[in-house]
Amino acid sequence: MWEKIRTIFTIPELRQKILLTLVFLAIYRVGWQIPLPIVNSEAMRKHFSAGGGGGGVGDLLSSVATFSASQLNTATIFGLGIMPYISASIIFQLLGSVWKPLEELQKEGESGRKKINEYTRYATVALCMLQSWMYLRYLISVSSAPGIDDSQRLINGAIWKAMQNPLASFGWQFAAVITMTAGTVFLMWLGEQIDEFGIGNGISLLIMAGILARMPNAGWNLLQDVSLQLGSSGGKLGVEHLLLMAVMFVGVVAGVVFITQGQRRIPTQSAKHIRGRRTYGGTRQYLPLRVNQAGVMPIIFASSLLMIPMLLFRTLASSRSSGVLHEIEQMFHRDTSYVYNVLYIAMIYFFCYFWTAITFNPKDMADNLKNYGSFIPGYRPGKRTADYLERVMVRITYVGAGFLAVIAIIPTIVSANMHVPFDIASFYGGTGLLIAVSVAFDLVQKIDSHLVMRNYKGLLER
Repeated sequence: MWEKIRTIFTIPELRQKILLTLVFLAIYRVGWQIPLPIVNSEAMRKHFSAGGGGGGVGDLLSSVATFSASQLNTATIFGLGIMPYISASIIFQLLGSVWKPLEELQKEGESGRKKINEYTRYATVALCMLQSWMYLRYLISVSSAPGIDDSQRLINGAIWKAMQNPLASFGWQFAAVITMTAGTVFLMWLGEQIDEFGIGNGISLLIMAGILARMPNAGWNLLQDVSLQLGSSGGKLGVEHLLLMAVMFVGVVAGVVFITQGQRRIPTQSAKHIRGRRTYGGTRQYLPLRVNQAGVMPIIFASSLLMIPMLLFRTLASSRSSGVLHEIEQMFHRDTSYVYNVLYIAMIYFFCYFWTAITFNPKDMADNLKNYGSFIPGYRPGKRTADYLERVMVRITYVGAGFLAVIAIIPTIVSANMHVPFDIASFYGGTGLLIAVSVAFDLVQKIDSHLVMRNYKGLLER
């Protein structure tokens, strides 16, 4: 392995791409630490470490930060991360399946893709301004709560006093919105630079960098809660718990790798063409269908949507002092409620089939096979082939959804049964682990393509 790594850095072009990618990621990490000038960083840290005003907002921001490379808990210049860009991309992908003009634009090839990317950038700016304004209004509402002094306000005390002037208030809010919007646009540009001059998918690498950056702090916090004795004592975990968690982590990662790379290979046969005395075609190939076709999108959708009822009933319960509403709100707590976990699993299954239906079109795939002169043995080209592909995808999606459901609830099980903080348990499954493994494999495959092109062995070859 060390010889393969040395080989990577002996190739000038590949070495330059890797170093440029590391520089771009370092720039992202620097901006990730720079807070907005209007916020009280210490008050922000205390507020969200205590649960963000009751846990609802804190959980929501923590969930969003996992898959958006954001830092809303401290309101940095890159606070929104690339979530607006991801949201805009998802919106246009969904519209492409229901809106005819956009669907035709997708079929125009490279020119259509560039046009859709342009629309996505415009939509990203609009979403940035909307989301940053809503987030700023939340900070102002918390800072204006009765009974708190200037040191506890999320807005800097001096700026808070200046904001009592309507003109000054508008100026500070406008500056904060523009700053956070510019930060997201810069991250979007940074991801495109990684795509063009670096190696790997730029947006995915930014997300993975944000996820991996949380690991050292989470690992240190875990070690602080471990005693050097067998068995739990004084609220600390025993050594056997640490060993069990290490084995579980390796097992979960191995399972994620297995399912992420898992494929259902459907045999295809190309038609024979005789030209003169030569015969072309007639070869046997395979059409790979991924078991986890939907990727991490079902977990993202399910976890985000389940936060909404909790926030809604929390707000209603606090405003009306209703015990019934409080009990309903407790049902949407991921740590203590079976109802939450059941709804979580059901929504993952639903969004797995929903997202697969959008991204996988068996009719188009059957038409492409027909146009290229290929067919699936035993099935006539056209509708019979499309029906067969759809039937196979429905079956393997059921398996993929079950895998996603297991991975999604593992952090909750580890946190509840081993009394481990959820931010540590989240590294045993969920969105973060899936994204990290998927991006790592994509990066390794791109490096392998450079090595194989120069007649070297790939990183995954023995």
